[in-house]
Amino acid sequence: MAASAPAATRAPRLTALMFGLAAGVAIVDQLTKQLALSTLELGASTTWFLGELLGWKLLFNPGAALSMGTGFTWVLTLLTVTVVVVIATRARRITSRAWAVSLALVLGGAVGNLIDRLFRAPGFPEGHVVDFINYAGFFVGNVADIAIVAAAGLLIMLSFRGTPMTADAPASSGGAEPSADAADLAAEPAVSTDADEGPQEADAAAAGEPEQR
Repeated sequence: MAASAPAATRAPRLTALMFGLAAGVAIVDQLTKQLALSTLELGASTTWFLGELLGWKLLFNPGAALSMGTGFTWVLTLLTVTVVVVIATRARRITSRAWAVSLALVLGGAVGNLIDRLFRAPGFPEGHVVDFINYAGFFVGNVADIAIVAAAGLLIMLSFRGTPMTADAPASSGGAEPSADAADLAAEPAVSTDADEGPQEADAAAAGEPEQR
């Protein structure tokens, strides 16, 4: 009970943090997309600003990252909706700040691109995502993609470290197991001592009976 009380108190705060950060990511994503639409020309050559590593190039992407799955836009929309629903429904169980931030980045990025899928041309549910950041000519992305990639890195790190997402999830370090073993070891001498004393008292009583007679 004492351990669950702090977790129950912390979970609502982390839920608020998670949804707040996710909303911030989605808002920044949409604002930067609108800025790109108003300042960049579709199909124009890249305007480089960091050598030829980063530049501005406006594209409408019907697929996923790296323009994959361009013929399955509605499937990508359905998958994105599923991700959003799963994260949103499990948000109240999260008691780890690191997990809350990571999933907030995923949620915000997913919502940012989902807005494009739902409301941009050619229409629901096959709208094209606005991409405008050219990465050395390899692919073009947006702020939502940055958030999702950053979240993927954080989630991999948390998984390798064994950081639990919820208070009832066991940690990989096994911190609770040694204490249980220690309790067992501490209990064993008391049991063995009691067991030994019984026969000793019985022997003493048996040995004393002839003397009393």
